[in-house]
Amino acid sequence: MNIAVIPARGGSKRIPKKNIKDFLGKPIIFYSIKAALESRLFDKVIVSTDDNEIKKIAEDFGAVVPFIRPDELSDDITGTVAVTRHAVQWCIDNGYVLEYVCCIYPTSPLIQLDYLKKGYELLRGSNKLFAFSVTSFSYPIQRALRIENNNIEMYYPENYFSRSQDLEESYHDAGQFYWGTANAFLNQKNLFSDTSIAVILPRYLVQDIDTLEDWDRAELMYKVLNRQ
Repeated sequence: MNIAVIPARGGSKRIPKKNIKDFLGKPIIFYSIKAALESRLFDKVIVSTDDNEIKKIAEDFGAVVPFIRPDELSDDITGTVAVTRHAVQWCIDNGYVLEYVCCIYPTSPLIQLDYLKKGYELLRGSNKLFAFSVTSFSYPIQRALRIENNNIEMYYPENYFSRSQDLEESYHDAGQFYWGTANAFLNQKNLFSDTSIAVILPRYLVQDIDTLEDWDRAELMYKVLNRQ
């Protein structure tokens, strides 16, 4: 049995009610639920939340909310793996026989089915424990700058004379989805290790949403992608 777990707490601070805020006519969590359901990869699409309003909206769009997430896992410190682990353990305690689990972020309107499916296939075809979305930095991090008290300095001054094309490409977590075996989510804590395999997304499909400026940019990207 495969499940999707969408972690959607109610207490977001930087963008109030972020996980159900309107995104081009729908609560933003709708897009993650829709992708999970349309992928046909999951026997159940579970939303893990501590909020009754999110619970109702998630159920209206076809997800299930079989439990209310405990307060100790609903702060702004608890990480993705811990929340997913709680959902996995709940399912096992209630008789589900789990094989693969995918944590999908509720603020991932740019998520594409092809890459979601690719993550599943990569994990199944490897000896890894996790497969998750990453994308490349648009500029070499080896030439990053620090600005402090109007003073500028390089983090890595030894690269001052290096050409951008000669520096190693670097990647970051794309913040869309995290596939893993059920046992991996129960027993492992670190996604960023050699136990994981990367699903590389093009940069035009990735937008972290932490501020209202991010939100506006994500809406513009979504419009362009869907017009094409």
